[in-house]
Amino acid sequence: MGKADIVIVGAGPAGIAAACAAAEAGARVRVIDDNPAGGGQIWRAGRKGAASRRAGHWMARFKQCGAELMAATQVVAAVKPGVLLVESRGSVAEMAFEKLILSTGARELFLPFPGWTLPGVMGVGGLQALAKGGMPIAGKRVVIAGSGPLLLVAAHLRAEGAKVVLIAEQRGSLLRFGLGLLGSPRKGVQAIGLKMKLMGVPYRTTSWVTEAEPCGEGLRVTVGRGGNPERVDCDFLAYSFGLVANVELPAALGCVLTADGLVQVDGQQRTSVAGVYAAGEITGIGGVDKSLAEGLVAGTAAAGGDPAALLAKRDAAARFVARLSATFALREEVKRLATPETIVCRCEDVRLGQLEGWSSAREAKLQTRCGMGACQGRVCGPILRHLKGWTDASVRPPIFAAPAKALLPMADEGEAGARVAAKAD
Repeated sequence: MGKADIVIVGAGPAGIAAACAAAEAGARVRVIDDNPAGGGQIWRAGRKGAASRRAGHWMARFKQCGAELMAATQVVAAVKPGVLLVESRGSVAEMAFEKLILSTGARELFLPFPGWTLPGVMGVGGLQALAKGGMPIAGKRVVIAGSGPLLLVAAHLRAEGAKVVLIAEQRGSLLRFGLGLLGSPRKGVQAIGLKMKLMGVPYRTTSWVTEAEPCGEGLRVTVGRGGNPERVDCDFLAYSFGLVANVELPAALGCVLTADGLVQVDGQQRTSVAGVYAAGEITGIGGVDKSLAEGLVAGTAAAGGDPAALLAKRDAAARFVARLSATFALREEVKRLATPETIVCRCEDVRLGQLEGWSSAREAKLQTRCGMGACQGRVCGPILRHLKGWTDASVRPPIFAAPAKALLPMADEGEAGARVAAKAD
């Protein structure tokens, strides 16, 4: 596989913007993503084509910029400086690079409550992705709950024919946040447009799901609101409490993370590792505008250009992120919904009560296998951080599940190292 000047991991908005900036500056750019096409979750094309006119513009620009996209490809490990081990459709190869831009995005944060593992209960983004992929949603009753910009998904599902019967936001009044949008006309227009698309849909603040139980072929969801619980029947419950940055690869590369579990970067999106940049949700959850701005800065800087003209827009997006984080901060009540019988680790069926008596994620893992399942702690790890204050900083290859033969190059490296050590002894 030929060497690229710049390799970008992640083909969401940040990665697409970085690729455009770098390739248009003359760099040889290769973008890898584990999805079958570029765009990420937010720009994932549906049956009706591009997710939005804006997404269509950027994807067209990306196709024209000359960057190479390797879809359905994932990073298995960083085997040595300047080389990644990647796997695609069962084939394994080493990928060399001069500069690396990480835009690995984020995943949904789930907080457990009785019934959260039932069929029909899924992430907000997960249901949206299934609908975009063609799953029949027309006529289905949907409850959307949790925190963050839930209206975006609600509007999309309603446009697909779903009957959105309730939106439950765990925070209180969002008036101050709404007034803050007056300083950003485009966001204000977007918010008004979403509200118009969702006319007639009940929108509850200071509300969250406390329980879900089977009801016929669907679900009966209990939504707590002050002292008056409300029970709603539905076919699907889509919920999440925000996003968690995908920092496993940055951590494996040795990038310094902040106390909040984000990748630490400087003014040009450079990480603590020489030649490695980061952009998008892994530096702070903030949406498309932030991701695009940071991607442009990272791509320009990695290609040897001066991103000074881009910094004002990047910094404005960062200020909006600060308001977003403060507005949708999690309430303590939503961290106390699980009972001792509630499953916390879905892969290994570990219940909250089984974690009593252990003082760390490592102890719990050794005694209960919590975090040792197929997702490797990507779901239960953030749950334990919010419920118990536990963190598990260990990151080992493979970064994602991979065929056994993908591990052979790492085994060969280990054997070579062992032989060198034995000779030295």
